[in-house]
Amino acid sequence: MTEYDTHIAVRPDVDGFATDLVDGWRVGGGINGGYQLAVVGNALGRVVAEKPDPISLSAYYLSAAVAGPATVRPRVVREGGTTATLAADLWQGDDHRLTALATYGDLADLSDDVRTTASPPDLPPLEDCVPNTMAPRELREVAPLLDRFDLRFDPRHVGWALGQPSGNGELQGWFRLVDDREPDPISLLTVVDALPPVTFDLGLMGWAPTVELTVHVRARPEPGWLQVRHATRNVAGGMFEEDCEVWDSVGRLVAQSRQLARLPRD
Repeated sequence: MTEYDTHIAVRPDVDGFATDLVDGWRVGGGINGGYQLAVVGNALGRVVAEKPDPISLSAYYLSAAVAGPATVRPRVVREGGTTATLAADLWQGDDHRLTALATYGDLADLSDDVRTTASPPDLPPLEDCVPNTMAPRELREVAPLLDRFDLRFDPRHVGWALGQPSGNGELQGWFRLVDDREPDPISLLTVVDALPPVTFDLGLMGWAPTVELTVHVRARPEPGWLQVRHATRNVAGGMFEEDCEVWDSVGRLVAQSRQLARLPRD
């Protein structure tokens, strides 16, 4: 079992599924939202055994999760022939951390044909990209989740680390989990929220708490490196949206997401 599989593991208990949120996925003042979503997604994949894969999952983050024991409380809203609608809540003691609604199915039984007018990120070769191990010390201290994966930034998108953000609101790079753990539908729930907040490229640094995150998984990814692109177009009302695309090693768009988050705060 890889580190990631251990970190998202759940076990049945009287209230649903018990788990332990890992401090290694902390960023700023709380546990990363994409990691929380994968924990919840892993639990939901066990509720209807013949429909193990997330197709669409939307979560509202109610309070900042911390490292330690947690409980996923799932329920079946409706089960159809090829998909099931499920809901879940993540609790830590009396603290309600998130609530989610999801569509699950078996991606192996659905069409693996991905057609899109979108284009993969124009990324330089891996060896020409900037590894996350070169992230500023200050960032690594507040975001230990950077040690959970190998992220190679497009060098055109790292000006923010040098105090020279481009102002375009874009980040992109190559991505793999540690231990060379291959991507799957559940891990994509983490990938879409793994890069630094795209507002870094606007010169707005700091923790950006997620308000809502919706992920669409389009196909099971092929083994190998993923290409990930984040972009924002709007900052309003103290919040911003962040759109993400994830492309697999054979050039298919395997996941998309949009999240609404608060502007970074120290």
